[in-house]
Amino acid sequence: MEEDEVVDGDFYLLAKSYFDCREYNRAAHVLREQNGKKSVFLRLYALYLAGEKRKEEEVVELEGSLGKSDAVNQELVSLERELSTLRKNGTADPFELYLYGLVLKQKGSENLARTVLVESVNSYPWNWSAWSELQSLCTTIDILNSLNLNNHWMKDFFLASAYQELRMHNESLAKYENLQATFSFSNYIQAQIAKAQYSLREFDQVEAIFEELLRNDPYRVEDMDMYSNVLYAKECFSALSYLAHRVFMTDKYRPESCCIIGNYYSLKGQHEKSVVYFRRALKLNKNYLSAWTLMGHEFVEMKNIPAAIDAYRRAVDINSCDYRAWYGLGQAYEMMGMPFYALHYFKKAVFLQPNDSRVWIAMAQCYESEQLRMLEEAIKCYRRAANCNDREAIALHQLAKLHSELGQSKEAAFYYKKDLERMEAEEREGPNMVEALLFLATYYKAQKKFDEAEVYCTRLLDYTGPEKETAKDLLRGMRLAQSSFPSMDVELFPP
Repeated sequence: MEEDEVVDGDFYLLAKSYFDCREYNRAAHVLREQNGKKSVFLRLYALYLAGEKRKEEEVVELEGSLGKSDAVNQELVSLERELSTLRKNGTADPFELYLYGLVLKQKGSENLARTVLVESVNSYPWNWSAWSELQSLCTTIDILNSLNLNNHWMKDFFLASAYQELRMHNESLAKYENLQATFSFSNYIQAQIAKAQYSLREFDQVEAIFEELLRNDPYRVEDMDMYSNVLYAKECFSALSYLAHRVFMTDKYRPESCCIIGNYYSLKGQHEKSVVYFRRALKLNKNYLSAWTLMGHEFVEMKNIPAAIDAYRRAVDINSCDYRAWYGLGQAYEMMGMPFYALHYFKKAVFLQPNDSRVWIAMAQCYESEQLRMLEEAIKCYRRAANCNDREAIALHQLAKLHSELGQSKEAAFYYKKDLERMEAEEREGPNMVEALLFLATYYKAQKKFDEAEVYCTRLLDYTGPEKETAKDLLRGMRLAQSSFPSMDVELFPP
């Protein structure tokens, strides 16, 4: 490197100045006859970015800033030719290998791109950009395990991040917790632990981590959109309002800031205003996944189903592993009265996130719909939801109702009893409790278990509706049954 600086130091510094001013073709032109390692890399990288810049301009010119386009980087062919020659000659350094991997990935040569990126990170493990590109090419655990990587602490960061993308959240969490023992003051690791716990829907722990992150780093905007999602899910109005104000004052033109403000307006029920901020986030970064998904949710709330479907499809195009977008598509088609289509998308969502009770409940409701009436399948889905920490307490009640509808009284009584226990533990009242008490009272009376039936009837007497009269009738019937004498049948008497 020192020799390079002696030979073409002035040219390199001039090119670097142009590069920093985003004048990429100008930078590449200055270095056209320089042969130093740094100069060659900067020239090739400047050409790559010049092609990317032109591609972005074409996208905007052809279809608007949020549209799709078939525009390609025109520099890829010449770059591939030159970088391929450098690699064959054995003169490519780790950064040139990284750039070669980037070019191959864009051209669709994924196997060779993986091989080249592995060579790059094995030669120089501290280039996180190379690890990130390699991770995007590891779409299955088998591909990940097949990589021939040298042992290095950066490999642990890579594996933790890759596990997260492959939805192996517990493995990812374990890796980050091990890394935290070494890098105990790393805000990045703390944020990634929060991300893994968010995927596991452990919202209380996530909230505690983000509160600590903000204490340590009060002007942080990165990852705060995830914190806003947690506050939204927990309906913490004041905390979300404070966070929105905080990021607005820190940097209002960051996509994350726009998403947080969008979430704040959504929680207030101002969906049109929320969409304005999600659109603003997408103008700043058209590949910002959360904004597409959240904007889809807002369009669903506004009953603008075509716009919602378009937003969710854009999210899926960016990342086909985003279960929220698949779930949103399912909801949109369900609202259009198309349960077969909805089921297709819910199945994709549940494959990606099998621990989310909401998706199982949505699938069950599809199976229950008038067009399908597949009640046994609905029961299976509700059972899975009940085992996935169903926060809304929908699954147990629906299981009881469906078993009752199918004439399976024993199973219905079991789920009504479990639902009743849960409502008592959470100190909830309402029509579901009345329904459970009424069914259990009737069931135990039919089973001749009068003591248990009487307990449920007595509780029903505290209510003022028609269920009070029903309970009185049941109690009268039970007392009559208990006090009645056996009938005068001649067979009861000995000859």
